[in-house]
Amino acid sequence: MRIIARNKLVAFCARHPGTRTSLEHWYSIANAAEWSGGSEVIASFSKAKVLNGERVRFEVAGGDYRLIVAFHYGLRTGWIKFIGTHAEYDRVDALSVDQF
Repeated sequence: MRIIARNKLVAFCARHPGTRTSLEHWYSIANAAEWSGGSEVIASFSKAKVLNGERVRFEVAGGDYRLIVAFHYGLRTGWIKFIGTHAEYDRVDALSVDQF
């Protein structure tokens, strides 16, 4: 998958160093993946949650942080829509948030 807005992950890691290992692991798997649907994402990340036909929520750093990515499986592309703390995630609408 081609991941759009990777620079946002890099900037987030700089502000929250404890997320670096988890986000680097997520990126390496997602970037190499050829997912065609949410069930394949879940096969790679068992704690991920499919929110709708395109959006998936990932736990980062043991669940202290959340990452929402909108996938266009046909184009093999994922757009990072949100990254933040668990508390920040609780204050957004995961189905419509577009932080970047």
